Amino acid sequence: MRILVALTYYRPHTSGLTIYAERLARALAARGHQVTVMTSQYDRRLPREEWMDGVRVVRVPVLMRISKGVIQPTLGLEATRQVLAHDVVHLHLPQFDAAGIALRGRLFRRPTVLTYHCDVSLPPGFINRLANVTVHIMDHLAARLAHHIVTYTQDYADHSPYLRRYRHKLTTILPPVTLPPARPEDVANMRQRFNPEGQGPIIGMAARLAAEKGVDVLLRALPQILEHFPKAMVWYAGPYENVLGEEAYRAKVLPIARQWEARGHWRFLGELPPEQMAAFYSNLDVLVLPSLNSTEAFGLVQIEAMMHGVPVVASNLPGVRQPVKMTGMGEIAAIGDPDDLARALLQVLRHPERYRGDPEAIRETFSPDRVAWAYEELFERLRIEVGTKKRESS
Repeated sequence: MRILVALTYYRPHTSGLTIYAERLARALAARGHQVTVMTSQYDRRLPREEWMDGVRVVRVPVLMRISKGVIQPTLGLEATRQVLAHDVVHLHLPQFDAAGIALRGRLFRRPTVLTYHCDVSLPPGFINRLANVTVHIMDHLAARLAHHIVTYTQDYADHSPYLRRYRHKLTTILPPVTLPPARPEDVANMRQRFNPEGQGPIIGMAARLAAEKGVDVLLRALPQILEHFPKAMVWYAGPYENVLGEEAYRAKVLPIARQWEARGHWRFLGELPPEQMAAFYSNLDVLVLPSLNSTEAFGLVQIEAMMHGVPVVASNLPGVRQPVKMTGMGEIAAIGDPDDLARALLQVLRHPERYRGDPEAIRETFSPDRVAWAYEELFERLRIEVGTKKRESS
């Protein structure tokens, strides 16, 4: 099958959406499909076309950027060419340009599937409000034109105003999650580099430094944790400098985090490659996901941590709370409440034996090959349905 994947940002950009798309594209390619990713050339230093792990990546030039969105004047021409050359179109939303690509899927009778990752909620400001409304409208047009929609969990679907309107064409498929095993030498080297004095416990957070991630909530919870664990330390893995659209939030929280870093209770590890992420999780006592709104629909990092036997404290958000509920490996905290976040973290740190799960079973449930198989089944069914309608209309 020739599968066209379309999304605004792809690797080397890092977000939960791009990681999901990359893992699924690689797994589909490994299953013998021809996979092309059509994305933006958001950085002019990136090649217009390249092969990455068996996946062809085609990047469309960007004229200008508005907030996190991009303007690509030649996208329509490229999308027409790519849709005609493929059997199935797979769109990742939110994406401003998805409606135009979905329309081409309809016109050219190519089964078109949307994977809806999260609701859009940009930071305050006139431009961002305008972008929110525009993306919302375009995402609804894309949903109407698409043949089917995929989301991670029924919990998120039931609480999303967007998804509730399209229950008749909705399927839930758990996300693909994988990491290489942690090598003992990598685990030891990371511990020596970031914690040479052997402080602990270690609380991990893995995310972009973005407003919806709730870094400020963790910072406000930290003093209560230190009252009970005076040598506790937060390890923050992920981009924290030059995060697109988050300049104001960075200016707000980074000085506070730097103060805790000077006192030995916070470490910025930066963006880590997969093998280093495995070492990161293996050094943790607990992972925290204090997300604040529906731009977080699941939190793939929770599953990555659980695969390494690490419990999680997550916000009580639809979808985000599901990994803890599914596995029993952690606690759920009230959204945006530093006191309740501290309570949940202290509960896990005091009683780690209560939160042991089955990492191997989790690894199998979320394996990219298993997720790719579910998409493969959906794509094949839609090809039959769309082909049948095509014959009936001819």
